[in-house]
Amino acid sequence: MADGLRRLVGAESGRVLQEKLESWYRDYEINSCDQNLNRCCEIIELNSQIQGQLFTILNETSREGGHYAGVETIKTRLLPWLGTCFSCATSGKLFETNLSLTQDSIEKERQLRELASNQTYQLQELQEELTSTRLQLNHVQQDLKTSRAQEKDALRKLDRLNDYEQQIQILRDEISILDAQKSVLQSRLARSHSPSPRHSESKSPSPLPRRSCSPGRARHTSASRRACLIARFGDIYAQERLDAETLLRTYISDMETVQRIIYVAAVESFHAAKMAYRQFKIRVRETLSLGHSGPESLEDTVLDYIVRHEDLYDVQASVNEVIRSMNITPKISFPPEIDFIVISTLIQELCRVAFSMQTLVPPLDIAFGTDGELFSETKYHRSFDSDFTAALVAYHVWPALMENDVVIVKGEAVTKRGILWSRRSRSRSHRRSRSTSPLLSHHLSRSRSPSPLRSGSPRR
Repeated sequence: MADGLRRLVGAESGRVLQEKLESWYRDYEINSCDQNLNRCCEIIELNSQIQGQLFTILNETSREGGHYAGVETIKTRLLPWLGTCFSCATSGKLFETNLSLTQDSIEKERQLRELASNQTYQLQELQEELTSTRLQLNHVQQDLKTSRAQEKDALRKLDRLNDYEQQIQILRDEISILDAQKSVLQSRLARSHSPSPRHSESKSPSPLPRRSCSPGRARHTSASRRACLIARFGDIYAQERLDAETLLRTYISDMETVQRIIYVAAVESFHAAKMAYRQFKIRVRETLSLGHSGPESLEDTVLDYIVRHEDLYDVQASVNEVIRSMNITPKISFPPEIDFIVISTLIQELCRVAFSMQTLVPPLDIAFGTDGELFSETKYHRSFDSDFTAALVAYHVWPALMENDVVIVKGEAVTKRGILWSRRSRSRSHRRSRSTSPLLSHHLSRSRSPSPLRSGSPRR
């Protein structure tokens, strides 16, 4: 029996029968009557062959069971089926039932195939959309890079345009000054042709050189010079101050001491520059008052001369004065082997800016500050290491820039709690020795050419 069943399975007769039925079902509408009958006969013959093989297997199986084995199964299933299979009605119902089951299975297989094909198609569409989205994203990224580059280029052009506008404004100021100077010279020339009692006196040489000073030039250019000086003051805070701080940290480990030294240097630099400006202005006024003539006032002439001749300012003398003042300041201390001359670059730049700020109308100055004062948000920024809940200033890092008691640029201060106790303990510290280091003595002994105003000889 096993051999017959293996042959039946190996022949795949059932699969061939199903394929023939499906092929017949597909071609039924296009086939002729004879073709359909031939297909049906082929299927019947194939079915009969399968049934013959099954009956053979049934016979062999029943013989293997002996005389009585399988009798009940034959009586209850085979014999009733044999008695009814040849009935037309019964056979028709069974055929219809089998046909309906076959159609249902075929329909389900078709639906499964359609569903699988639809899923495959949808997956392909999603992959295509993903590829298209990636390409669009790449295009957007490239456009973004291009727009960023264009934005940077536009910003650079805008900066150049601003510079050009500033230069144009400066040139316009210069042109207006030259026009005013031209009108003054023309009026003087007209007066020179007419007899005047001062004609003989005007031929005497002027005690000071005049580099074609125009009337009111300092006042006309005060706004542009003010903007430049404020910017320079900020640059000193951002660059020279940090360089001096780094240099001092190589000798002093305490950051508070370093910041106090720099603040005292800034305050003393402004004080020395203002004193030098007053003395310089007095000498210029005394000299120009001897031969002053013209429609402009003496003060405008003095201010124009100082603006034109700022290079006559002896900045090194102010630097030496600042260092001497710092040596006797009790708030700061310094190692004995090093002197404050190491930060002379910072002091020199501060003195120059402070001197130039005195030529403005109105002049600029720094705010007065003391340790332990009430912290002002309008004058100072708190340092990053400050106690933001404290109300008193422990010490100042950088002074605020003022104009007629109005803050132009905020300074920087450190706020801490318990500042009164620290001030009392600090007051017991020793004052720094007034003796200067060999480096400072050598620096002070350097020979400098006297200022033209001091020697009385005009500078050409």
